[in-house]
Amino acid sequence: MAEAALARDWQAPFPLDVRLTLSVHGRGSGDPAFRIDEAGAVWRTSLTPDGPGTIRVLPARRQDTPPATAGTRVLACAWGPGAAWLLDALPASLGMHDDVSGFDPGTHPVLRELAGRHRGLRVGRTGRLMEALVPAVLEQKVVGFEARRAWRILLARFGTPPPGPAPAGMRVFPDARTWRRIPSWEWHRAGVEGVRAQTISMAAGVADSLERLLTQSGAEADRALRTIPGIGPWTSAETRQRAAGDPDAVSVGDYNLPKAVGWALAGRQATDDAAMLELLAPYAGHRHRVTRLVELSGLGPPRRGPRLPVRDYRSC
Repeated sequence: MAEAALARDWQAPFPLDVRLTLSVHGRGSGDPAFRIDEAGAVWRTSLTPDGPGTIRVLPARRQDTPPATAGTRVLACAWGPGAAWLLDALPASLGMHDDVSGFDPGTHPVLRELAGRHRGLRVGRTGRLMEALVPAVLEQKVVGFEARRAWRILLARFGTPPPGPAPAGMRVFPDARTWRRIPSWEWHRAGVEGVRAQTISMAAGVADSLERLLTQSGAEADRALRTIPGIGPWTSAETRQRAAGDPDAVSVGDYNLPKAVGWALAGRQATDDAAMLELLAPYAGHRHRVTRLVELSGLGPPRRGPRLPVRDYRSC
């Protein structure tokens, strides 16, 4: 017998690009916790406080929405013990609490054009900190391919099957106890060296306390996260952007971001974080929003020199 689904029909009171807003949670095309199907629906799995859940989110077809209705209509179905939790969290994940009223691109031509082009972009919050933290740690100081490969291997090996009719290959994020008990050779098989593995294990040891950080301010959560060895400003920001929907969390320490921001906002390379932060200062409170728009623009200086090599610890 097919598992019963819960459903929600939600009218966002603002223009909303569902795929663009949720895309920050996808870790490559083969992400076991994130998929987009042929209909354009976004599938996500999550280990909620009520248990594992699967959700499918799809913007309604234009003809299904009354012309006089403002915003965007969203249809969602969810399965599993965490279904009700995921549907309750749906508006927040799509930016319901994202206050864009203070964001002003001013007279900057590039930023004004990007803000207009991506009017449906919102900064949403999942409310699940560990699910944002673990992939961020895996992405520390390595190329994207290497981090995405590790994420796929670890979820395939230690994640659980998702409830409902999820696309093939999807898995649910492991619980904290499982992360703590992953043996060293399994980290090695996934291509994760000791430092990143230890950071994830230590975070899992205080997972309940970390989840409570989502009730605190961005500055307080940042301070607490960075007390864990191996978590610095970049990892903290990447985590808070997704889990808490922090529109001002800047990914300081990113290899490419200062160059892209400098190129987009000043027509030159901002070669370090200090120069990037200076360019972002007029947009305080929305600095992550600005960097997200810059990343979506694809603007950046010409690449020079070799790309970073893809390391494979499994062959060592």
